[in-house]
Amino acid sequence: MDIKPLKIGNLVARLPIIQGGMGIGISLSNLAAAVTKAGGIGVISAAQIGFKEKDFETNPFEANIRALKEHIKIAKEKALQGIIGVNIMVAMEHYEEYVKAAIDAGADLIISGAGLPSALPKIAKDSKAKLAPIVSSLKAAKVILKMWDRHDKTTPDLLVIEGPKAGGHLGFKKEELQDENMDYDKVIVDIINEVKTYEDKYEKSIPVVVAGGVFYGKDIAKYLKLGAAGVQMATRFVATEECDAHINYKNAYINSNLEDIMIVQSPVGMPGRAIRNNFINQVEEGGVRVTKCYNCISHCNPKTTPYCITKALINAANGNVEEALLFCGESAHKVDRIITVDELMKELEKEIIEA
Repeated sequence: MDIKPLKIGNLVARLPIIQGGMGIGISLSNLAAAVTKAGGIGVISAAQIGFKEKDFETNPFEANIRALKEHIKIAKEKALQGIIGVNIMVAMEHYEEYVKAAIDAGADLIISGAGLPSALPKIAKDSKAKLAPIVSSLKAAKVILKMWDRHDKTTPDLLVIEGPKAGGHLGFKKEELQDENMDYDKVIVDIINEVKTYEDKYEKSIPVVVAGGVFYGKDIAKYLKLGAAGVQMATRFVATEECDAHINYKNAYINSNLEDIMIVQSPVGMPGRAIRNNFINQVEEGGVRVTKCYNCISHCNPKTTPYCITKALINAANGNVEEALLFCGESAHKVDRIITVDELMKELEKEIIEA
């Protein structure tokens, strides 16, 4: 099939592929820039992005803001004026400040989920950044579209539909994630049709991209044929040379089997998908005691949470994989080798054309 570029207002990516944001420290400036240079849209995860800064332990917020701005600057320079996005979770403490910092640093696109980004248009008002909420259901899509329309007289520049096969935090109940009979393609089509009513009202194109379980070019082609403008994929980009993750994290994907991939409960209050390891066994046996709070999530009580998600994800980024939360997509077990981002993008492009 023919591949049309992904157009978000005046922004154009040659390939309709957005690299999903992965925190902590998995998708930083190196990966994002490589994806953008290869024709897609690279995305930096803002989640605890300053974990390598010297003052992170004593002042995580300032360390994060500084690192976020620096990574956006580096990615923009490396990507040679391509599109650089930032993923900012609504559940993060200081959400507004992170959005403003990303905009100030020149981010082209703000992708926001882990909660409904109802305040995003007000925070980003008068900026050039494109705004992309993440939804997982027709109900959520209707709520955010209606809310932005009614309160802010605006509509998203892009909508991301994140399905039940995605990695990281998921907008589904645990039993929904285990329902093999769910017809999610119908949900996607229904959301695309809902978006069309706002395209007509605002006389603008609102591309819809699909995330979750996108692994091969044939998966991309399937969603393009359903009416999506593109896809967001993350798992495939972990096992690339340019990915900012530690080699141990990449190898955890390569060495995983289907039965290793499971649903876990996150302190964010949402289920997530991860690779079973010693850490998850400890969590199931009674939890991992929290010794320090980084104030990363707005609704987390260190006295009652089963583990500190910041500590668990920093361990993953640093390669301490047995004491880490190893977020992944449903297809992580299919990853069998480490290749360059350019090789991956060319492989996907070829598969789409042949589909």
